[in-house]
Amino acid sequence: ALVEKISRYEALKNYTDFVLGNGIGADLYMSDEAYRKIVNENFDEVTPGYAMKHGAMVNSKGEINFATIDAFIAETKKAGLKVFGHTLVWHSNQNASYLNGIIAPTVIPGSSGTNILDVAGLKSGTFTNWSRGNPGKGITILANQGLAPNTQAIQLASSATSSLAYNLQITSPTTTIVTGHNYEISFYIKSDVAGKGRLSFDADASLKSKYPFKDWMNTGSETEAFATTSSWKQVKIKLAPSEFQTTATGFKFNIDLGYLPNVTYLIDVNTLSVVDLDAATGPVNLISNGTFNSGITGWSKANGANDALSDAPAANAYEGSGAMKVVNAVSTPTEQWRTQIQTTFTSPLTAGKNYTISYMIRSEATGSVRCSSTPSSLASYQGDQTTTTTWKQIEWKITAKGGETGFGFDLGGAAGTYYIDNVLVTDGSSSGSGPTAPITIEKTDAEKAKIIGDAMADWISKMMTHYKTSVFAWDVVNEPMKEDGTLRAGNEGETATDHFSWVKYLGKDYAVTAFKLARQYGNESDKLFINDYNLESRLDKCEGLIKYVEYIESQGGKVDGIGTQMHIGLTTDKDKIVQMFQKLAASGKLIKISELDIRLGTNAPTVAQQASPPEMYQFVI
Repeated sequence: ALVEKISRYEALKNYTDFVLGNGIGADLYMSDEAYRKIVNENFDEVTPGYAMKHGAMVNSKGEINFATIDAFIAETKKAGLKVFGHTLVWHSNQNASYLNGIIAPTVIPGSSGTNILDVAGLKSGTFTNWSRGNPGKGITILANQGLAPNTQAIQLASSATSSLAYNLQITSPTTTIVTGHNYEISFYIKSDVAGKGRLSFDADASLKSKYPFKDWMNTGSETEAFATTSSWKQVKIKLAPSEFQTTATGFKFNIDLGYLPNVTYLIDVNTLSVVDLDAATGPVNLISNGTFNSGITGWSKANGANDALSDAPAANAYEGSGAMKVVNAVSTPTEQWRTQIQTTFTSPLTAGKNYTISYMIRSEATGSVRCSSTPSSLASYQGDQTTTTTWKQIEWKITAKGGETGFGFDLGGAAGTYYIDNVLVTDGSSSGSGPTAPITIEKTDAEKAKIIGDAMADWISKMMTHYKTSVFAWDVVNEPMKEDGTLRAGNEGETATDHFSWVKYLGKDYAVTAFKLARQYGNESDKLFINDYNLESRLDKCEGLIKYVEYIESQGGKVDGIGTQMHIGLTTDKDKIVQMFQKLAASGKLIKISELDIRLGTNAPTVAQQASPPEMYQFVI
């Protein structure tokens, strides 16, 4: 009935000489024919309300999915509509989980056990027992260049003619082995430019294959070599008993980095290790399956949805070949037991004895976990622990009441997807030196600025390039100002899950960079806007925005226009509206009423109230 009524009127766009636009839902436009028809007939321009923003288009890996907007633009083109791009850089509607994830602390997994590799010669800088048979441009030890603060790194530089793996090579001392045992070699490595490397072995005296193919960096596929970048990456391989010669009593390995010319590599000395995975070391674990490397045997769902519990592949593990995945669909902060995963101890706990339960956990968004012991008649409860997208080690120390048969993870407090690995329950007894705790390293402010700056450049450059022939006007920066006319600082305390303040990491010039990037990758003739709200109610905010535009242009950015979001009501001060437009006009910039809605302030308007907005619309126009 409403569609029929609307169709009796002349198209809205015919009532004005201005370009008349509408902020619409892209999905609704594509799926609802009546909605699409009304939009097509009444407007000159459209802006997708959400689907074109960072939060909608960027996934957890930083990849951009253009499919929805590509289809939307194709459909609007058929209708003769222009699309206004909204919005490239804003503190809201971001994939904040991704952006926060790339600047999250680096978590260095602890050693799988005691390091039996002789690295004394590296730490002393003498290379005793290590061989630099093919040194390229040089193999040296550098202080304060390792992964953790104040640690050492081996620097290996390939020559200008380097082309074969062994053209740059360092060889380890011999590590004695026990027949039938599994061994693990691991280290962290990075390079100044894209690099490539492998490990090789003495096929006559140790391994059957001198150049084994391995899943070097937990990618899910075995290859001849691993790739390196400017970020630290872990190389970690296991050598099974079947890979050794039957007569082998030990092995050396070569780190071969000569594939590519003019690459400089750093290998962290502290993380360079060989571990006997079958050595009788480490604390006695009082549960049978805490690593999940062979599935989730021994763990069961006590409460929760049918699909609450599953095993996760190596890609989601803290380390090893698997982890436990738990999905909690509904947040019930005071009823954590609603989703509950349990296991049993190898033997009941002893009354009065102290025990420690430790585990690694992360969640796909901010979450909450606690542990509780079983049975319920003997239950003790851990306090709620916050989880994040970064792996975190949590410990719970309890004094047993006596007779506890197991414990569980209670994850009903906060909805989300959780991954749990390396669960260890111990009474303090140990048969040697076992796995070490992980090391967490915070990124510096400079590192965060570089990472976030690169993410902004990637996002804007790809959006402007992809839509260069389809979109010719954009909100480049949205809502940069506080109500008093000063620039947001990124510490306003917003807690929404899609909130991310670019300015917090890039500073005052974040908008300068954004406008430069948009101009660089778009068309010279594109109209680029800065946009904000409440400019008609806070004239100091309006003035602050104009001053910020002047600053952006003083630093080499070019701003074509200023957008004003006018979320107004029937009683909004008309004199201030006039003053706002006068101030904006005096800036010399294009003025775009980017949003205009007139609120009645009631959900049950009278007929008279419903008839009131036209006069205010007419006044604004």
